[in-house]
Amino acid sequence: MNPSIPTHSALPAVAAHGRVTFLGAGPGDPGLLTLRAVEALGAADVLIAEPEVLEVVRTHARAGVDTPQLTVADEASAAAGVPVIRDAANLVMEAARSGRRVVRAVTGDPGLDGNAAEEMLACATEGIPFEVVPGVATAVGVPAYAGVPLSGGRDAKGTDVRFVDARNASARCWSEVGASDGILVVSATLETVSAAAAELVSAGRKPDTPLTVTVAGTTTRQRTWNATLGTIAQVFKQGKVLPSPEGVRPVIAVVGEHGAAARHEDLAWFESKPLFGWRVLVPRTKEQAASLSDQLRSYGAVPHEVPTIAVEPPRTPQQMERAVKGLVTGRYEWIAFTSVNAVKAVREKFEEYGLDARAFAGIKVAAVGEQTAAALVEFGVKPDLVPSGEQSAAGLLEDWPPYDPVFDPIDRVFLPRADIATETLVAGLIELGWEVDDVTAYRTVRASPPPADTREAIKGGGFDAVMFTSSSTVRNLVGIAGKPHNVTVIACIGPATAKTAEEHGLRVDVLSPEPSVSKLAEALAEYGAARRDAAKEAGESVARPSERRPGARRRRTT
Repeated sequence: MNPSIPTHSALPAVAAHGRVTFLGAGPGDPGLLTLRAVEALGAADVLIAEPEVLEVVRTHARAGVDTPQLTVADEASAAAGVPVIRDAANLVMEAARSGRRVVRAVTGDPGLDGNAAEEMLACATEGIPFEVVPGVATAVGVPAYAGVPLSGGRDAKGTDVRFVDARNASARCWSEVGASDGILVVSATLETVSAAAAELVSAGRKPDTPLTVTVAGTTTRQRTWNATLGTIAQVFKQGKVLPSPEGVRPVIAVVGEHGAAARHEDLAWFESKPLFGWRVLVPRTKEQAASLSDQLRSYGAVPHEVPTIAVEPPRTPQQMERAVKGLVTGRYEWIAFTSVNAVKAVREKFEEYGLDARAFAGIKVAAVGEQTAAALVEFGVKPDLVPSGEQSAAGLLEDWPPYDPVFDPIDRVFLPRADIATETLVAGLIELGWEVDDVTAYRTVRASPPPADTREAIKGGGFDAVMFTSSSTVRNLVGIAGKPHNVTVIACIGPATAKTAEEHGLRVDVLSPEPSVSKLAEALAEYGAARRDAAKEAGESVARPSERRPGARRRRTT
């Protein structure tokens, strides 16, 4: 062997580094995350995110992901005596050196983030592999959500668009952009945007140049003002626009001679959503309200789930145990699920006995509605019967076949339900010729009261609307949290629920045309749209119900 060539064992050890993904989280709307971003977040061992986007990205990370606290070292913090923990670069490098997969999430796009660029260079210097997942740049995404195009259209070919960060722009920078006549996108704060407008006027821009200012862009707190470079300070003063209590908050200002600001009213698609910015209380658990909350978000609302009932096992489990054993031994022709909680109760009992979805072989399965059917599919069971019309016990009975001794070898139905369920379904099945084992699978009890701030918001008018999906939700919400304020819009799923609400002294504003949570959300959105249109026709500013409560203190703009 040639002694000049080192053997394998003599070679220096190579450090096993992890991998870093620099990820753009966009301006704030969680829906703007890319598919690649979601994939990277799901594989991360460590998630290091700016506070502004932590909640946007954390929902896509796996359970147990490490999220070390990020504190950026700055002179102001040091002067105020605020303890500086560790900056992002140290956190990223430390995690990567340990061999873990790191996601470093920044607002907007990492390619436009100076700190991210320095961290990438540090990784490259140390030989740590990294990748970049672009995001929607704040300076581009916010104007799009505000209905402000960054182009002059067909008649403005070659329009010059420039981007400036007013927070660190030099006098030379202001002089250059002030001398141009193109569209300018300025990143500023509520505290500095008026000064930036004055700088542009001093540099040569006309005082009557159109200007739009958007705060909290792409989120349901978004708000946009139209003004000019010369009037923006007065517009803020007249509107009593105050800095946010947390301090500076970034805003995007678009300056342009090409009509961009004039188009805002016609193109402001996001802020024109029927329930834009409405805080809507949904008296359900997060699991139960998932699809409803998603629908409300599509209308621009901010859903807030408050469970009004808690589910507990039956006091005597023997009846449920016998029924599940009968299910396996062929006692039943049908099993009917009337709620997601019923599916959960049977599934838990199956797991207790070491059973799975295969135990349903040869048994017909019915589900009262789409959500219950979805819970069964997740369990591995495809329902044989889901109501084609109304999603209720009555709707299920309309499609349920009568017992036929020729075609149905067994005449018995297993019905696992809540302890307070009505007799409508049982009576209807018996009328169709079936024998019914009506079994208490779970008990419903009143939930614990929500946190104090939620109770205060309910009673004090902090919510814009409450959606009642049953009479019990009315009784239980009033019982655990108090009666909603009289400015809060009350939406009820049907006449019975509305009657209960009125009995509790509530004014019902919205009644669903069908007993469906989806139709109830649609009805609330139509109410919100009509309310918005009426305000515009009257020449009034569009305000949420919670902003018009008597004696309400003026809210700071955030």
